[in-house]
Order: sequence, then structure tokens, then C-alpha cells
Amino acid sequence: MRTTVTLDDDVAAKLKEEAHRQKKSFKEMLNSSVRRGLQSENAKTAKPYRVKPRSMGARPGLNLDRALQLSGELEDAETARRLSLRK
Repeated sequence: MRTTVTLDDDVAAKLKEEAHRQKKSFKEMLNSSVRRGLQSENAKTAKPYRVKPRSMGARPGLNLDRALQLSGELEDAETARRLSLRK
């Protein structure tokens, strides 16, 4: 079938470049690219990733909201301890 298609300049340039690289005609390159695009749209979509929550085994009453702050404080305390051993 013969038809007129208006391509953006960057798309036409990429098609020409790829056709030259693969030693195919522009028409063959355009048709194979359109076919691949249409096939990928019809392909099954992947199932959404689901996170399975797991218990962290934290003690009741322990607030983990500030865990990063606690980690920083513990690291600072350890650094201070090591520095005091150097004296």
C-alpha cells in the first residue's frame, strides 16, 4: 500500500542512519520499525510488582521512625569513643 507519512526530522534521520547501518532500504527500515512498535503494544503487560511485607521483629513500643537518626547518633558515639582511645 502506498501512503504519505510525515516524520519528524530526528525520526527520519535515525531511520536513515539505521537503514544505512543495516544495509536496508529506508522503506524496509520504516516497515520493520513500525511492526516492532505495534507488536510491543500488543504484548502482554507485566504484572505489577507487589511488595510482600515482612515483620522486622522489632520489640513492641520501639519506634523505627527515627531509626536513621539513632544510627547517626550511635555512629557519632563510636567515632568519639575511638578518638578517645587514641589519646
